[in-house]
Amino acid sequence: QVHVVESGGGLVQAGGSLRLSCAASGRTFTTYAMGWFRQAPGKERDIVAAIRWGESNIYYSDSVKGRFTISRDNAKNTVYLQMNSLKPEDTAVYYCAVRDVYTTVVPTTTRGYKYWGQGTQVTVSS
Repeated sequence: QVHVVESGGGLVQAGGSLRLSCAASGRTFTTYAMGWFRQAPGKERDIVAAIRWGESNIYYSDSVKGRFTISRDNAKNTVYLQMNSLKPEDTAVYYCAVRDVYTTVVPTTTRGYKYWGQGTQVTVSS
């Protein structure tokens, strides 16, 4: 069993910052990519940012490019999402996802990941 645990969500005013963390642990597995997705009420779960472990390839959705930064700590099997200049439209539940199968590209869809966290709420007030 692989456990994926997110932390760092909360309530922040527009223009503020939050840092999300996600740690993967459990049975022996190899991380090949980790990603952050978000889902607002009534909407689909969409990619925010993702990183491929070996080559550090990174993907950002257009809506967060220039404001969010994804980074990783290999030793801790942890990925972070630094979110700056937050906007009310960033309000959503943020999910962390882990891929344990080799890939040559950064997966950007939910089908590209096998293990998921429970999600952490991010609320940005105007």
